[in-house]
Amino acid sequence: MRVMLGVCGSIAAYKAVEFVRLMQGQGIVVDVAMTQAAQKFVGPLSFAAITGRAVYTSLWRGRSDSNDHFSIEHITAVENIDVLVVAPATANILAKLAQGIADDFLSAAYLATKSHVLIAPAMNVNMWNHPATQQNVRLLTERGVHFVNPDAGYLACGMTGDGRLASPENILEQLLQLGRRSRDLAEETFLITAGGTREPIDPVRFIGNRSSGRMGHALAEAALARGARVILITASSLPAPVGCTPVHVHTAQQMGAAVLEHLDKASVVIKAAAVSDFRPSAITTTKLRRAEKLILELEPTEDIVRKVVDQRKSGTLVIAFAAETGDVESNARLKLASKGADAIVANDVSQVGLGFDSSRNAGVWIDGDRIVDLPENSKRQMADKILNEISVLRATISQCQ
Repeated sequence: MRVMLGVCGSIAAYKAVEFVRLMQGQGIVVDVAMTQAAQKFVGPLSFAAITGRAVYTSLWRGRSDSNDHFSIEHITAVENIDVLVVAPATANILAKLAQGIADDFLSAAYLATKSHVLIAPAMNVNMWNHPATQQNVRLLTERGVHFVNPDAGYLACGMTGDGRLASPENILEQLLQLGRRSRDLAEETFLITAGGTREPIDPVRFIGNRSSGRMGHALAEAALARGARVILITASSLPAPVGCTPVHVHTAQQMGAAVLEHLDKASVVIKAAAVSDFRPSAITTTKLRRAEKLILELEPTEDIVRKVVDQRKSGTLVIAFAAETGDVESNARLKLASKGADAIVANDVSQVGLGFDSSRNAGVWIDGDRIVDLPENSKRQMADKILNEISVLRATISQCQ
């Protein structure tokens, strides 16, 4: 495993030296990046001596490779790492990462990496509990960053409470768990759909739904972080995660055509998009004028999941999604049986603050007789849980063959 360790300006910076030793004991290759404030507590030479590697301390050092091409270090340094760890992380770095400020090597490296990020904060108890800090933690968590929360105890400032850097042993344990799945999907190609389709009525109006596409995009981001190749077919206006192959569509017909076009490349298909079940039978070429009553005749759209199941190559897993109200599990099981998919993720879209138009979600995973609760979480964290269940399903199928 390869790790970049970011060290920030906290009295706990000395514990990072011990943490490096623990990582090396696990065979982990460690590069260290230090903020200017961190260097007031521990010198770069300490880390260089125990790692045998140069320490990153500035955006501006720069270097040339063997072909005399200039190397942009904050990008090249994180291209092949499995995890970026920031320990200790100060309130200042949490604020910069949350807001996308990249004014030093560590913050720029964070924006440049596609790998997992693990943060272990350390600060005064009042700073940790401040609403601004907690908001930054929530924002980073929603983006898929993992945290090792600080311990409670006597702090360097003389106060007592939450804020002590978690033990190096605890951080290492979390790192190893994260690292074990850092490239576990490297052999898979995911075809993921996202967003709500729009079925035109006239040149300015459409039939649609409230799906933002966040869940599908979070799944694409999580799969990329775990080494997979990703084709994202999206009807959402959200930016596609860097590293995927994006295909932009609007209607159910366009989405169906794009899915079937790329189906032969996929080993896993996740139909997370909220595809419209109906479309107008006829589309007017001019804008409809206001009237006392307008009657639209609707016709069903194509069943994309059913087509995927029928046309997939051997070994391709198909995961359906069900946005439900009422009896979520029963409705999801009926949909799973009718579609013929390998599994289904169902959620109750009537819950306030979850599902559609939200950064958070909750639901259940169903495959066969197995049901797994997916408790409320950020969509990015729920995406990782769904990928975990896909790995379990893949392993179960392999054992039965």
